[in-house]
Amino acid sequence: MPVAGPVEALLGATLLGALVVFLAPDEWAGKLAVAVSLVPVGISLWMYSAFDGVGNALMADGDIAFESTVGWLSLGRYDLAWHVGLDGISLPLLVLATVLTTLALVSSWTPIDERQSQFYGLMLLMEASLIGVFTALDFLLWLVFWEAVLVPMYFLIGVWGGPRRKYAAIKFFVYTNVATLVMFVGFMALVFGLGDSISTFDMPAIAQALRTEGALGSVAGIAPGTLRVVAFALMFAGFAVKVPVFPVHTWLPDAHVEAPTPVSVMLAGVLLKMGTYALLRFNFTMLQDIALDYAAIIVAFGVLSIIYGAMLALAQQDLKRIVAYSSISSMGYVILGLVAFTPHGFGGATFQMVAHGLISGLMFMTVGVIYNETHTRMVGDISGIADRMPWTVGILVAAAFGYMGLPLMAGFAAEYLIFQGAFASPYIPAAPLVTAAGMFGIVIVAGYLLWAMQRTLFGEYSLATDYDVSRAPVHDVAPLVVLLALVIALGVDPGLVYQMIQEAVNPILPPDPATLAVPYGAVGDAASALFQGGVAPW
Repeated sequence: MPVAGPVEALLGATLLGALVVFLAPDEWAGKLAVAVSLVPVGISLWMYSAFDGVGNALMADGDIAFESTVGWLSLGRYDLAWHVGLDGISLPLLVLATVLTTLALVSSWTPIDERQSQFYGLMLLMEASLIGVFTALDFLLWLVFWEAVLVPMYFLIGVWGGPRRKYAAIKFFVYTNVATLVMFVGFMALVFGLGDSISTFDMPAIAQALRTEGALGSVAGIAPGTLRVVAFALMFAGFAVKVPVFPVHTWLPDAHVEAPTPVSVMLAGVLLKMGTYALLRFNFTMLQDIALDYAAIIVAFGVLSIIYGAMLALAQQDLKRIVAYSSISSMGYVILGLVAFTPHGFGGATFQMVAHGLISGLMFMTVGVIYNETHTRMVGDISGIADRMPWTVGILVAAAFGYMGLPLMAGFAAEYLIFQGAFASPYIPAAPLVTAAGMFGIVIVAGYLLWAMQRTLFGEYSLATDYDVSRAPVHDVAPLVVLLALVIALGVDPGLVYQMIQEAVNPILPPDPATLAVPYGAVGDAASALFQGGVAPW
C-alpha cells in the first residue's frame, strides 16, 4: 500500500495550515485560517466524489477506500502501523468535520478579538485530530488522535470562554480523559485475551478475531465470556461520556455555555459524534453478541437520554443551555438506532450523526449571532427581535423546525429511519412501546423550542441590555445560510450519503433472517424517492 495518499494530504495540509496560522499576525489570522481550511474541504469533497469503497472497513471482505499502510514501531510482540482508510461510515463524518470547521472559523470573526492567531491555530489543530479519529484503522494510532482532540479543546474553552471557563475546561478534560482510560483498559483486556492469535493493533484484524468463536481466551483468571462482558461495559462507559449518555452528561452543558460559539459548534457538531462513531466501531461491531444480549439495558440508556435531555432543556432560560441539553436528547436517538440492529436502525443512527452535526451547529451558530448583537442569551431578557434581525431569526426558526423533525430537512429523515428500524427490531423488548417512548421526545423538543422562540423572537421589542440591535454582518449570516442549505439538501435527498452508509453497515448486521441487510440498490431507490411522490419504502 502507498504511504502517501489523500488522507495523508488531508492531514498534512491541515497541520501545516495550523502552523502557518499560529505564526501569522493577529490581524491576518482569521481570514488566513478560513483560506487554509478550504484546502481540507476541497480534498474531502474530492474524496467524497471519488469514493469507491465497498462494505465495512473492519470486515474481512471490506474494500477500504484511500487506504495506506506502513510499519511504524514495535511494542514487544505487537507491531504498530500507520494504517488509515475510509468506508461509508467514516467518510460522511470526515466531510462534516472539514465543512463545519470552515464555517465555524468564519463565524469566529466577530466574537474572537484577542490572541486570534492562537485561537485559529488551535481550531485547525483540532480539525487535524478529528480527521485522524475518522480515518485511523490502527488502535494506538486512533488513540493518539482521540486524545489529541482534548488538548486544543481544553485551551479553546479555558482561554476564550466565559466567566467560568476554567472550571468548564477542567471538568471537560477530567471527564473525557478518565473515560478514555476506562475504555483503554477494556480494549486492551480483549487484545491480551486474543493471545498469540494477534500480534498487531490493527482494528480490522482485531474485529475479525473477536467475531470468531473461540478466539478469545481468559485473562487474569477471568473466563472468556465474562471478559467480553466486562470489556464491553468498560468501553461503553468510556464512549458514553463522550456521546454523552445519561447519567454521565453533566460536563456537556458547562462546556457549551462557557465555550465561545465557534467552539460550541465544533463540540456539538463533531466532537460528540466521536463517541457514537466509536460505539459503532467497537461495541456494536467487535462485540456484537454482548450488545445483543444486553440490548434491553442499552436501549434504556438511549430512551432515558432522549426524555431526560429534553426535559432538562425545557427547564432552561439560557438559549445556549437549551441547545446543549437538546444534543443529549438527539444523541439518545443514535443509541436507539444502534441497539435496534436492523438495517434502518444502524443506517439511521449513522445518518443522525451527520444530520445532528449540521442542525446543532446551525443552532449554536445562530444563537451566537444573536448574542453578538444583544450580549445576552437569557430568554427573559430578549423579545421581539424578528424585525431587527430578520435573516438571523428566520434561519433560527428554520433550524428549530429541523430539530423538531420537519419534513424536507435532514433531522426528519434520520429520525424516521431510526424509528422504523427500532419499531421492527426483534432485539428490543416491547420494541413498539420503547420506540413510542422515544418518539415522545419530539413532542418535548417542540414544546421548549416553540416556547423559547415565542419569548425571544416575537412580540413587542425589548432588551435588558443597553446594546442597539441591528442586522447581523454578512460574514455572520453567510455560514448560517450554507448550513441551512446542507440541512435541506440532505432532507430532500438523503441518498447523498445514505447509500454509502447503508453499504457500510450491512456487513455488520446480525446474521438473522429477520434483519437481513437491505440490498444496496433498494436503499438507494428508497433514499432517492423521499418526498418525490408517494411514500418512500424505507
